[in-house]
Amino acid sequence: MAWRGPDAGVGARSALALALLVLALCPPGARSRALEWFSAVVSTEYLDPQTNMTVWSVSESGRFGDSSPKEGAQGLVGVPRAPGGDLEGCEPDTRFFVPAPGGRVSAPWVALVARGGCTFKEKVLVAARRNASAVVLYNEEHYGNLTVPMSHAGTGNIVVIMISYPKGRELLELVQKGIPVTMTIGVGTRHVQEFISSQSVVFVAIAFITMMIISLAWLIFYYIQRFLYTGSQIGSQSHRKETKKVIGQLLLHTIKHGEKGIDVDAENCAVCIENFKVKDIIRILPCKHIFHRICIDPWLLDHRTCPMCKLDVIKALGYWGEPGDVQEMPAPESPPGRDPAANLSLTDDDGSDENSPPSASPSESEPQCDTSFKGDAGESTALLEAGRSDTRHGGPVS
Repeated sequence: MAWRGPDAGVGARSALALALLVLALCPPGARSRALEWFSAVVSTEYLDPQTNMTVWSVSESGRFGDSSPKEGAQGLVGVPRAPGGDLEGCEPDTRFFVPAPGGRVSAPWVALVARGGCTFKEKVLVAARRNASAVVLYNEEHYGNLTVPMSHAGTGNIVVIMISYPKGRELLELVQKGIPVTMTIGVGTRHVQEFISSQSVVFVAIAFITMMIISLAWLIFYYIQRFLYTGSQIGSQSHRKETKKVIGQLLLHTIKHGEKGIDVDAENCAVCIENFKVKDIIRILPCKHIFHRICIDPWLLDHRTCPMCKLDVIKALGYWGEPGDVQEMPAPESPPGRDPAANLSLTDDDGSDENSPPSASPSESEPQCDTSFKGDAGESTALLEAGRSDTRHGGPVS
């Protein structure tokens, strides 16, 4: 079966590669996941006891919690007052110290607690039970000035923000000294940050590796097929050339008017199913069957056998196996007292006359044929009549 070449499945492979590329660039849920958060504007105000001056500062350094209402809050800053200096506010009975002018806390207050020790939700609920209007968490020391997202679902409508560690420690030291600090929380800038999850990264990597494997496998398959196809073409051409040389050794005969042994009105070529005519060039096979040369030569190139009796013509001529593996055997002997070269007009493939087939050895070479076939007409057809008689009595003459 002929090879169709590398273009047979290019469309399907291209569609598959394109589909994998689209899935890799747009994996399910990769574009829908986005992080939205709001910064918080934190302003503080207190009276410095040494200078008797009001110190006021404002910065957009806070970050609202994920479940916190995005709204403002205000109050005095209070810190946990627990045995052992627990500043994380995790214990359910934690009390808060809120310095206030005059010593009485009547205004709303804001709980300032350290991160760690328990969940964000537990810290918020402890402060909420003490009626804090907002909860401010300051980050751990190794985070520096950074803030992180906070998840605290189920804490109600209390405002929750996070500030940096340096800012939190500054406020903590002021409160621990008994200095009243007023904090005002405002809503800052809305931030939307799209990100690719680790699952999406793995998906893209797998898709890319799959595409590379498919491409590499296709290239290997393509070059293997191309190599095999080229080799088969070269072998086929060499095979046909050798077979053509062998077929050229078969006898040729030109039909003449009034020739005995061939009824031009009744006999026909078994290949083209047309009657033989005068001046037709026929080829005589070892089995004595005759055909038009232009009909039988292409047939023998493809099949090597007689169309009528299925005789292997190549083997009958003394060549065994493939024509390329030539192993000459003794040529068929002529019937006693008859020299085929003297009775047949032999012509090669281009119509010119040629010598008879070579015999088994050069010392036994036979005389050349008359190029114009001017011999006796009766003798030229004697071989045909003898061949038909042999076929009826015992098959082909070897």
